[in-house]
Parts: sequence; C-alpha cells; structure tokens
Amino acid sequence: MSIRPVLEKRPASPTREGAGVHLHRAFGFQDPSELDPFLLFDDFRNEDPAHYANGFPWHPHRGIETITYVLSGEVTHADSLGNEGTLGAGDIQWMTAGAGIMHQEMPKGNAQGQMHGFQLWANLPSSLKMTAPRYQDVDSKEIPEITDDDGTRVRVITGEFWGKRGPVDGIAADPQYLDVFVPAGVKKTLPIDTYRRAFAYVFEGSGAFADASQPTGVLLEKEVMGEEVNIRDMSGNRTLIRFGTGDEITVQAGERGIRFLLISGAPLQEPVAWHGPIVMNTREEILKAMSDLRNGSFIKPAH
Repeated sequence: MSIRPVLEKRPASPTREGAGVHLHRAFGFQDPSELDPFLLFDDFRNEDPAHYANGFPWHPHRGIETITYVLSGEVTHADSLGNEGTLGAGDIQWMTAGAGIMHQEMPKGNAQGQMHGFQLWANLPSSLKMTAPRYQDVDSKEIPEITDDDGTRVRVITGEFWGKRGPVDGIAADPQYLDVFVPAGVKKTLPIDTYRRAFAYVFEGSGAFADASQPTGVLLEKEVMGEEVNIRDMSGNRTLIRFGTGDEITVQAGERGIRFLLISGAPLQEPVAWHGPIVMNTREEILKAMSDLRNGSFIKPAH
C-alpha cells in the first residue's frame, strides 16, 4: 500500500456567481488537467439570505455533468425540458447536461436562514458531449452511510466503498464521491483506486493528511493523543487538498474531528475548450454552441 502525497493545500477563494450568490471556489477556470475529469468545485455556504436568495437564474450547460449536494436549506430547480423539484438537506442531484440544457437553481435557507451546499462539475468525454440530458435526483435516505468501529462515518454518494455502493450510477468519469467524518483524535486510512485523480475538501473541523514525503513527522498545532504523526500540514475549514498517486490516504483528526468530501475519478485526458458553463473539446465546438444559443437550437429534440 502507498500513501498518496499531498501535492497542494489551498483555501477556497470567495467569489460571486449567478445573480450575486456569495460562495467559495476551491478550483475552476484554471488548468483543466489538474484534477481531470473534474472542472470546478464551489462551496455555497451562507447565513445571510441577501447573499444567496437571488440564486442562479436560467443559464445553459453543455458537455458536462453538474453535481449538487445540499447540507442545509433547500435548492429548487427547473429546466427547459420541464423537470422541476426541490433538493433538501442531504439530497443529491447529478445532472448530465450532454447536448444542452437550460436550467435554474434557487437556494432557500433553513429556519435559521442557513444555506449550505456544494456543486461539482465533471467533464464528459468527447463521445458523450452531445448525449441526451439526464437527471438523477437522490433523496438523502437513499444514500448509504457506514459507521466504522472507531466512529468514522462515510456517506457513499457514488462509487463503491467498504462494501456499499452509492445510488448514483452510469457516470462517465466513474467517480467515487464520499462524505467522510473522522472523530477527534482518530487516525484513519482510506483506500482510493490508484488510477484516479483525487482531492479532499475539508469543510468542518480540522486535522492533517499524511504525506509519504514526510517520514519523520510534524506536530499538529496540539499533539494528538500525545503522539507525533506523519503529516504535511494542517487542513482547516474550506480547504482543498490535492493528492498525487497512490492507493490510500491517511488523515489524523484534530480536537474537533474533521469532515471532508473525498472525490476521485478516472482522467479523460482530452483537450478542453471552455466558455463559462459550456465545455467542449475544440474552439469550433464552442462557437457552434454559442451560435445554437443565439438561433434557438441549443436544446436538441429527444430521439
């Protein structure tokens, strides 16, 4: 077994999207090969309705899949194909935009005004860029949750983990998407397929990820369980951890425990042409998509 080295640790950057929604972006609109097949990851967490209530009005997507995971509050959605619904706390929507779709997403806070969720964009291979759009709306109770003997909890959204398989299927990147909580003071090793690109996104608590290049160990801000641990550095709230190759990661939870998303997928290794929410392989395909938007042929008839 080999520990994946930590290639990079960086905080998510505050930005605005849609009609002025305040969010934090862990990555996106940068080097698309960095976390291929994933293109963008946003954390939309806020307690002020004025910072999210205007939402994400009608906008197009083509050539990608968007994955929305709600932790608190709700997101109502509608699209140009007549689909509509509401995602509540713990729910997932996996939308394959394919050949093209227009949709909107409107967040609403819980009773305390709190809204928290994530959106991940996954690329589609050239062979599926123009596939028919598809939705998978998954209720929270359909997502398996596993609790290990040491109190570690894992929700399996897609892919297989510890003998459980997530309810989202048929995804081009064959990803693994896990919501992981490791209790205070616990050191946990989690397997990842060697051939996948992988990242963690820490959004609660603190801890540290072991690094194969640090054999002597570095102390946490406080020693955990009185021991030294092999770590690269601390990982705090809204932090992206990008891993190198290997078949496992090891995390040491801090004094409040640590909760993070662990996401991996098989790289497509294809050229990327990108224009906002439209991601194709060539500039010519982008120009065709923009022409389709202008002349009303962006939405393709179902076959």
